[in-house]
Amino acid sequence: MPDMSASVSLAVTHLVPLAKEIDENKVTPGVLGFIVFAVMALAVWGLMKSMSKHMGKVDFKEAPAEGEPSATKTESRQG
Repeated sequence: MPDMSASVSLAVTHLVPLAKEIDENKVTPGVLGFIVFAVMALAVWGLMKSMSKHMGKVDFKEAPAEGEPSATKTESRQG
């Protein structure tokens, strides 16, 4: 598996000069901050989509415990 830290450091060295163009007396997140935020937003979106898909597969109906009458039998006795 290739070393990912080398490619990340190469990408950061190309992005840092873009952030230097802004006035150095101001504190701003810059381009790198936007990229990090965008990647995190995409990751959260993907996780939420996956969670929604998996929650759709879950069956929430519980089987009645042994010895307890089912809901249909108790309703017919009362009504």
